[in-house]
Amino acid sequence: MGALTDGLHLTRTQRKRLDAAGAIMTARPERIDFLHTVQCQCGIPYGNPGDEVREWERKQGLATLRIEAGSAYDPATGDFVRLGLPYGEKPRLVLIHLATEAIRTGSPVVDVEDSMTAFARALGIAVNGPHLRHLKDQLSRLAAATVRMGMVEGGRAVQFNTQIVSAFDLWYPTEPGQRMLWPSTVRLSAEYFASLERHAVPLDRRAVGALSGSALALDVYTWLAQRLHRVPTGKPQFIPWTGVYDQFGQGYARIRDFRRRFLETLRQVQAVYPQARLTADEKGVTLEHSPPPVTAKPDRLQIG
Repeated sequence: MGALTDGLHLTRTQRKRLDAAGAIMTARPERIDFLHTVQCQCGIPYGNPGDEVREWERKQGLATLRIEAGSAYDPATGDFVRLGLPYGEKPRLVLIHLATEAIRTGSPVVDVEDSMTAFARALGIAVNGPHLRHLKDQLSRLAAATVRMGMVEGGRAVQFNTQIVSAFDLWYPTEPGQRMLWPSTVRLSAEYFASLERHAVPLDRRAVGALSGSALALDVYTWLAQRLHRVPTGKPQFIPWTGVYDQFGQGYARIRDFRRRFLETLRQVQAVYPQARLTADEKGVTLEHSPPPVTAKPDRLQIG
């Protein structure tokens, strides 16, 4: 929290993180969020790469994520409209929301029009104005994109080539200049939904809300939620700064600048994931076996 520790001069974001940290230390979560294990390991762009960039790929260990920007049909013109790649914290929250609703209901069909607004409110995201417009835009980008995920399952390599959303309804405002691509109902593809049921990583809703304003913080939290409980007991795993930079350092030209930002972010994440056991020094980050942030889960799920 830096020097602002008297409780009177905390920013709204700092207060939200402080309140979440206190709640997490004293009570179990009432709501559990979920995210696919590959998406916990491989992140999407932090900033807008530009509409001319049509592909994005990230690798981490045995997991690979590739996203290809897509198009959506505009019934007003009869043409397909090119959409850019999803980026920033909003599509990460959308992915968490879609996975959470699908797991909660046991259905690949998610009624976004009703539940997304409630989800945004729960995370403290404004539900009108530019914040909601950006949230809707990012959901449309995700809905139109083709996603390729590679992972190891049951000792063999498995690849999914799919759209996370196989079908979606679009609502178009009627006034000129108001047109917005906005799926009101989305259907997760059968392949993605089946994989999600087997490989959903449980997350604490309070932690997700506390970190919702930072794409990097969400990535670090979901990565640790997926990774730490897999570290063998008594066998810490060391990751040099070059490895951490390769995974999270997009946008930073120098490792030392990234390291400073990462350490600040790590402190924020550890505040809402107090069970996380890891240390960082001038050489890199050492992970130790830790309980996952959430242990309760539906019986049919495998954590990660």
